[in-house]
Amino acid sequence: MEKMTFGIIITNRRFFPDHLVSEERKRILQKLENMGFNTVILSEKDTYLGAVETVEDAKKCADLFKKHQDTIDGIIVVLPNFGDEVGVTQAIDLSGLKVPVLVQACDDELTKMDIKNRRDAFCGKLSLCNNLYQHNIKFTNTTLHSCSIDSEEFTSDIKYFARVCRVVKGLSHARIGAIGQRPNPFHTVRFSEKLLQAYGITVTVVDLSEIIFAAQNMNRTEEVENKIKEIKAYGKIHPDIKEENIEKSAKLSIAIEKWVEEHECDATAIQCWDSIQKNYGCATCLPMSMMGEKGKPSACETDVMGALSMYALYLASGEPSALLDWNNNYGNDRDKCIAIHCSNYPKSFIATDFEISNLDILGNTLGYERCFGALKAKLPAGPFTFARISTDDTEGIIKAYVGEGEFTDDPVETMGGVAVCRVSGCQKLMDYLCTEGFEHHVAMNRSLSAKVLEEALGKYLGWKVYRHEG
Repeated sequence: MEKMTFGIIITNRRFFPDHLVSEERKRILQKLENMGFNTVILSEKDTYLGAVETVEDAKKCADLFKKHQDTIDGIIVVLPNFGDEVGVTQAIDLSGLKVPVLVQACDDELTKMDIKNRRDAFCGKLSLCNNLYQHNIKFTNTTLHSCSIDSEEFTSDIKYFARVCRVVKGLSHARIGAIGQRPNPFHTVRFSEKLLQAYGITVTVVDLSEIIFAAQNMNRTEEVENKIKEIKAYGKIHPDIKEENIEKSAKLSIAIEKWVEEHECDATAIQCWDSIQKNYGCATCLPMSMMGEKGKPSACETDVMGALSMYALYLASGEPSALLDWNNNYGNDRDKCIAIHCSNYPKSFIATDFEISNLDILGNTLGYERCFGALKAKLPAGPFTFARISTDDTEGIIKAYVGEGEFTDDPVETMGGVAVCRVSGCQKLMDYLCTEGFEHHVAMNRSLSAKVLEEALGKYLGWKVYRHEG
């Protein structure tokens, strides 16, 4: 992922000690540099102490932020003392930036409550947040109402805030590729392109035949040879698989990747059955898995909203995402269920040894020789986040649900990519999905990112978000 940039506003109230502003300005810049972030901030030549206090200061800050609007991912406001709530609010408002804002207030020290050292940032933060609220400027609060810039809590707050910023910026300019049409019976994956476009999300499409023709007309070049080597190194291929089927998968992978690169797609949704098997002779699962492992999520059954959900999880965590079906109950344990797909899970999501072989169910009807490319494994235990974004045409909104659970090592004997999931209040969750008309597909990711997604999608993008907590 690209290095992130924060716009920094240090605010001041002139009758408080100047040294507090200078010290905290240096401290926050050093901290962010050490954490690997770029910064955009007024210099000490631009305004008094490089801080924002007056209307004139606010205008200068806004102009600076406008010049860097394409690179600023979020704004961090630091109150070394009480600060000036009007100056900060006007700086953000005049900049026109629609990015997340983090508000931090510095702690007072009990041994330094004299007139030369007292801050009152604890109080000033309330005034600033009141003004931000009046101007309808959304903001993220720190874990503690006030804290030291050098504290572990604030370090965690910055990391969390960066994840929120990545989701907001990434989704606001996302490009999702739809390769082929949805399976005819799958009305569940229908969606509204117009609702997505209203939030800056573009869907670009291609007929599956174009991808098939590109793969069929490809010679066994050095590029294809290298892709075959990549496939063989990616996972254990079943010994019965013919070399020609591996070559088919390699060519298909190259054809898809070239189209994705040409159209600058962040994620894809692919028509994975059954035209590709009938008209080309292999499954799309393996190319999709390999793209997902490289940070380009790919959803089954032309599920564009599934792809968007996978991408949101990737932005929130930096970890590859997968798309699964909420598929079966797990005996009589009502807080557990089984999630399955054929599968196209990324390698690091599987997180254990896996076999690359033929699709089971489709292979049984279409012929196994036409169905190479499925990744099969029982997922090992570990925490995960689940998420689903959906367009609700009836209400004219985008909505989502998010939550967390854990994969377990409980046994289950079935085919495909299999996960036994424990979700507290699973029956309550399923009732919500049914009542709200959500799809059977769900994006999952080996991270704990529900809070990040709830804030990014709900507070900053303005979507209706349900966070399941059991």
